[in-house]
Amino acid sequence: MYQTLGISNEVAELVNRCEEECKEEFDQIEEACNYNSLKVLSSFHKNEVTESCFNSTTGYGYNDIGRDTIENIYKDILGAEDAIVRSQFISGSHALNVCFFGLLRPGDLLLSISGKPYDTLDEVIGIKENPSSLKSYGVKYDQIELVDNDFDYKKIEEYLKEHKVKVIEIQRSKGYSTRKSIPLEKVGKVIKLIKEIDSNIIVMVDNCYCEFVSSSEPTSVGADVIVGSLIKNLGGGIAPNGAYIAGRHDLVELCAERLTLPGEGREVGPTLGINKQILQGIYMAPTVVASALKTAILTSKVLEELGYEVEPRYNEERADIVQNIIFKDPDKLIAFTRGIQKGSAIDSNATVEPCDMPGYDDKIIMASGSFTQGSSIEISCDGPIREPYIAYMQGSLTYPYGKLGLMKAVDTLLDETK
Repeated sequence: MYQTLGISNEVAELVNRCEEECKEEFDQIEEACNYNSLKVLSSFHKNEVTESCFNSTTGYGYNDIGRDTIENIYKDILGAEDAIVRSQFISGSHALNVCFFGLLRPGDLLLSISGKPYDTLDEVIGIKENPSSLKSYGVKYDQIELVDNDFDYKKIEEYLKEHKVKVIEIQRSKGYSTRKSIPLEKVGKVIKLIKEIDSNIIVMVDNCYCEFVSSSEPTSVGADVIVGSLIKNLGGGIAPNGAYIAGRHDLVELCAERLTLPGEGREVGPTLGINKQILQGIYMAPTVVASALKTAILTSKVLEELGYEVEPRYNEERADIVQNIIFKDPDKLIAFTRGIQKGSAIDSNATVEPCDMPGYDDKIIMASGSFTQGSSIEISCDGPIREPYIAYMQGSLTYPYGKLGLMKAVDTLLDETK
């Protein structure tokens, strides 16, 4: 049967053998999946989700019962005082942009304590010049690098005692960097330090790729506001677009007024028939995230068996759904990524090529044979064409499809780089 997809017996045997060695890790993933499923279903019952929640609004979007119900569910599952969940957010980066402009004012200082944020925020912050950036509005920015994949607690303490910081940003996932993603335990430890120095500092966590990986979210360890995308974990592969901002009520209100307009905030925003998909997405999200994690674990094990450096290793703690394979060779990065495209459901006949993409300085190779354009929770793989030539693989709506996609990628890698 594997040969119908052009997968060799050699690769199938390798992947199946590695799968047997990952059973203990898979069992741990299932435990988190069961807990998060319980959390979601309990919130559906508490908020009395009915078929009327699927109804659509147009125009201004006043009195949208389904939209309000969705935001109450997100509030519950993320352990937050409030949440805004909207299709008007184009992406996770857009939601982060809205959050920054909602919370910061001219003269304020934004500090990242996890190094430089994701590339798409360079022009938002003003790291790369843009006349619409925070910098152009007089918002100052600084960053503190991680040290040995942990926060530089001493430097953070010294900095906060010398500077008046309005917002601290923490990006949990690694983005296109070579560092590790940041587990919740470390996030909690650094937030405790920050609040002891100045309780008024707003701690904002970029939680993209991290939701439902464990049984808790950053709000449980003191984060004031968290942000994520619906075409990643919590959309469950069903929500066609959108993002969320969750946290303290007053901060969510500020962000809502930045998304729409002052005085109307969250009261406007038509759902245009998307409520059912968002509800189905969050309902399926625990299982989909578990499938993505299993696929990542198996990928890590298989590629390590083939002699490649991987991060994290298959049996290490995970903070997000992203799996790194460090190829140290552009041809191997390209071949593996092409294999993921060949193993996808949509556009499997396409040959992906490195190209320029908005928001990035380097050419990007990207495989995303997905039902929703750019969806990272569906099996995907991408990376910048720069040293050390890392493939960032994530997602899979089901584990069997993820396993098959991995087989196809490995087969292509071996075939094209003989």
